[in-house]
Amino acid sequence: MSPREALHAEWTKARTLSGTIWLLLGTVALTTVVSAATAAASTCRAADCDLDPARIGLGGIQLGQTTVAVLAVVAVAGEYSTGTIRVSLAAIPRRPLVLAAKAAVLTALVLAAGTAAVLASFLAGRHILPGNGVGPDHGLPTLSLADGPILRAVVGSVLYLVLIALLGLGVATAVRDSAAAIGTVLGLLYLFPILAAVVTDPGWHRRLQQIGPMTAGLAVQATTSRPDLPIGPWAGLGVLAAWAAAALLAGLLALRLRDA
Repeated sequence: MSPREALHAEWTKARTLSGTIWLLLGTVALTTVVSAATAAASTCRAADCDLDPARIGLGGIQLGQTTVAVLAVVAVAGEYSTGTIRVSLAAIPRRPLVLAAKAAVLTALVLAAGTAAVLASFLAGRHILPGNGVGPDHGLPTLSLADGPILRAVVGSVLYLVLIALLGLGVATAVRDSAAAIGTVLGLLYLFPILAAVVTDPGWHRRLQQIGPMTAGLAVQATTSRPDLPIGPWAGLGVLAAWAAAALLAGLLALRLRDA
């Protein structure tokens, strides 16, 4: 089977699964609602306010990523639970092509939903935050895509969701069980912030934030100069990309070395 046919097969699977559309819509809705609520709860009354409007306006990403992770896991672990993965591997004997096709389709779906979610969150923050004093009146930037750092935060947030999806796909391919894969992905995302919060040593606190896929990846949303930022914006997204690449490699090895 050619790569084009493999892509078509994976696209057919994705669009015929009833859960796909609901998880994509859930990503948009959950991200937007939480971002809007975060913006509504953020106020700035002091003359010098230490807030980052972009990070606040895009705050829903931290919860919206959960539905993206579930979507990625279901894309592959669901086939293992039903046994249809045997049909897929029989039709496409080249197992790396199977994983590549799944990754491509998943990337396209999350890219579309992530763009909608991030733009909706951005517009909600742009509308809500100035009324709460989080804006030029207190020396903070206006949320505008014409501003380079803010555009980077918006684009980086979409890429962040795509990388979370690829991380979930890799873990699910390696683990094969839906519940275990979801638990592993969410554990990787939220364990590092929890550990960083309880560690008292400043050096270890910073290291944990630098290597955690979520804490490092979300650094791409930073648009104001903060001395406590553990890692640079693009470097942080690179850390998440490394986690996703490692997960995909582990998934590919498991796919090639184990029977379906």
